[in-house]
Amino acid sequence: MPRTRSLAWAELKIGVVSVVALGLAAILIFLLSGEGGFFWQRYGIKAVFNNIAGLNSGSPVRVAGVEVGSVSGIQFAGDRVEVLMEVRRDQMSRITDLSTATLGSVSLLGESAVDITAAANGRPIPEWGYVRTGAPPSSLNDVTAKAADGIDKLTAILTDIREGRGTVGQLFTNETLYRELNGLIVSAEGVARAINEGNGTLGRLTKDPSAARALEASLQNLQDVTARLRAGEGSLGKLLNDDALAKSLTSTTTNLDTLTSRLNKGEGTAGKLVTDKELYDRLNSMADRLDKVIAGLQKGDGTAGQLLHDKQLYENMNNTILEVRKLIMSIQADPRKYLNVRVSLF
Repeated sequence: MPRTRSLAWAELKIGVVSVVALGLAAILIFLLSGEGGFFWQRYGIKAVFNNIAGLNSGSPVRVAGVEVGSVSGIQFAGDRVEVLMEVRRDQMSRITDLSTATLGSVSLLGESAVDITAAANGRPIPEWGYVRTGAPPSSLNDVTAKAADGIDKLTAILTDIREGRGTVGQLFTNETLYRELNGLIVSAEGVARAINEGNGTLGRLTKDPSAARALEASLQNLQDVTARLRAGEGSLGKLLNDDALAKSLTSTTTNLDTLTSRLNKGEGTAGKLVTDKELYDRLNSMADRLDKVIAGLQKGDGTAGQLLHDKQLYENMNNTILEVRKLIMSIQADPRKYLNVRVSLF
């Protein structure tokens, strides 16, 4: 009987040691697995995504690329998906309101992960608070879709080229356009050859040093002229730099505007001549009568006309004037001969 009790106690000790060993092994494995430590060493946060792209419970959570926790749950929040995460409590200072959570992946083709940017300058996210989310980086499916779209567009472009659409298509399929382009290239080669040989103005400018020097002299003269203008030399330079001359020119322009305005309004003689139809008609009638008088004189009508055309009358009048002049000269020489005044008294 005593021997049986001793055997049972030995078995019990073996069982207790085995249980303790298994517990220690489990704790050691848990600590080495990197899952975030014990429950009192972790705290929970949340993030809401439009699409979690295959994210599962247990997927890693990383801060600045360092794994600090895992996804503890996934649930719908309306049309979006709410992701619950448990991370190490010592990361609370790095996960703040300035941090952004995005979907990443452990490898290009591996499982998904949640990447959170570190932002120590912000306010820490409280337990089970929400981390703002950002647009996820392009996945392999997105890259494949964009590549397929690019291939489709390239195929469409090649199809258009083969069918002769557009300038490039015409260049590949239109013989006329090809010949014209070839002729243009030949012409361009001829022009370049002529320039290299010194033919033409451009060729002389390239080959002839005297032409280049003449052009340089012309440019220098132009620079001198512009320098003199800037310095205010000459009439044009004063016009550009002299404020008094500019004001005088402005005043003259203003006066001219005022004069034309008065003419348009019919003020003054010239204005009335421009705008008064009655005055215009009178002047026109006077001009007509003057034309008729001149025409009569040219025909020899009237005394003045006869005087212009009758030579004998002209000579008679000239002789009469000469006789009158002689008489006046004789009177001036001997006035007593012609002025004999007698006075008689009764």
